[in-house]
Amino acid sequence: MIIRGTGCDWLTKSGGRRARTHQGRGRSDEPAGEGGPDEAAAVIAETVAELAGLARRHKLDVLGFLLGMTQLEAEEHLRLRSKRNLS
Repeated sequence: MIIRGTGCDWLTKSGGRRARTHQGRGRSDEPAGEGGPDEAAAVIAETVAELAGLARRHKLDVLGFLLGMTQLEAEEHLRLRSKRNLS
């Protein structure tokens, strides 16, 4: 299974170990319409929320906790960013 859309292709188990391949995109060649750090933080918050739920359903407590912390960090970035924009 390959997960696409974040600049990296993530592969599940391949030959008994996990592998990751990078598409090689840099900032200068990002596709049109791909946002900056704020959009990235929003996508990360949404994605890790789903992953945290998956981890918790399967009783992977440490992974669920770490993914939950990642979600909080991404949401905090967005909250602080919007607070600065209001000023």
